[in-house]
Amino acid sequence: MLPCPVFENWGSLVGSRNLPALRSHPLTSFHPNNTTSPTTNLQLPSHPTTSIGYKPSIMKTKTRLLLLSDTHTLPPSPPTFQTSPYRHPLPAAQILLHAGDITKVGLRREHTLILSSLASHPAELKIVIAGNHDITLDEEYYTRLGWRRHRFVSDHLSALPSASSPGGGSGKLEDPREIKSLYTSEEARRAGIVYMEEEVRTFVLPSTGARFTVYASPYTPEFCQWAFAYPRSVDRFNPPDTSHTASSGSPDTSPGGQSLGGNTNGRGGIYVPSYPDVDILLTHGPPYGILDQVVGSGESVGCKHLYRAVERARPALHVFGHIHEGYGARRVEWEGQPGSLGSGSGSRRRREEEVTWDRETVMEERCAYVDLSSGSGRPLRRGEETLFVNASVVNVEYKPLNAPWMVDLDLEVQESGGDAEMTE
Repeated sequence: MLPCPVFENWGSLVGSRNLPALRSHPLTSFHPNNTTSPTTNLQLPSHPTTSIGYKPSIMKTKTRLLLLSDTHTLPPSPPTFQTSPYRHPLPAAQILLHAGDITKVGLRREHTLILSSLASHPAELKIVIAGNHDITLDEEYYTRLGWRRHRFVSDHLSALPSASSPGGGSGKLEDPREIKSLYTSEEARRAGIVYMEEEVRTFVLPSTGARFTVYASPYTPEFCQWAFAYPRSVDRFNPPDTSHTASSGSPDTSPGGQSLGGNTNGRGGIYVPSYPDVDILLTHGPPYGILDQVVGSGESVGCKHLYRAVERARPALHVFGHIHEGYGARRVEWEGQPGSLGSGSGSRRRREEEVTWDRETVMEERCAYVDLSSGSGRPLRRGEETLFVNASVVNVEYKPLNAPWMVDLDLEVQESGGDAEMTE
């Protein structure tokens, strides 16, 4: 059987796109006149902010998020490893988001290695989803097909072995339920780790009362028989009635890590809530046309249905990975009113700009930093703009040379009297 190419390693291997020497950008706070360091200053005051549907009585608090994806069993390099910004210790933040492909092929030892790294980070909340390479977190897939990758000792660049491969195979199989329990155990909870499947949850940070809703999904369009796959023609992110323009409904007022359930679309997925009911999208794969081009052909391989869902939801932040060579960040200004389904062609984008960075500063700070808070020169206009981040820390050659992203964002403060917990 011919090797099956994967989107994360598509075509001929070209020069790494990690950290080119680009000029400083107004979106970042790395400026000669800005003395605030993202890795040393966590004094994050509250600010009132404006957006579509702004209510003067609602206060928001500046919150720092660290964004990772596609670690592929590669923890941060030692501090002395000066050729990559992805090194220990990772910059401090209040929230850490990992957008999947935690491992190469989902072995237990791979999961425990990265979980140990996540547990050691000081963030009080660490939200993690799976990706297509995390095959043991997709129990149905692993039982049906994925076990072959372990029985016949297939690596992360190989095609799925045939069940009748010569020799019968002698590799040890894993227990998917045991693997999942690593992420849902009391030990993981004490470390602030929350594992999300395809679902919607609302969290409240105990330290600040910051309240936010996350839509998460590990699923990507099917390719080469990896996990968490769906047919590219299937829309799992939008309601069945494509004329739907209303909000999907406000979440329960119960705070902290509460699953909102429901909102199934009848096509195997849980659809993305409409604006303003979701603040952050955390998906493994990118939306179509946003940081999703593969090397060689330059083809966009993101999901058009996911893009339509983002158009409708207009979250403040959408974090993903999957396409290593798509690493980067892009700020998009939307056109028209939020809440309606677009065509998925990008026609509802009024303006977009790449977030660029300074290589020397990124190497020193161990992250690429974007300040979208009201204290910045250009705060994010909620409902009018979305920051998209492809946070893959590995490049197209699976080398961990890309910087984690650090984002400062204003989040709504839980109303007084609420119980500020962040896990179920």
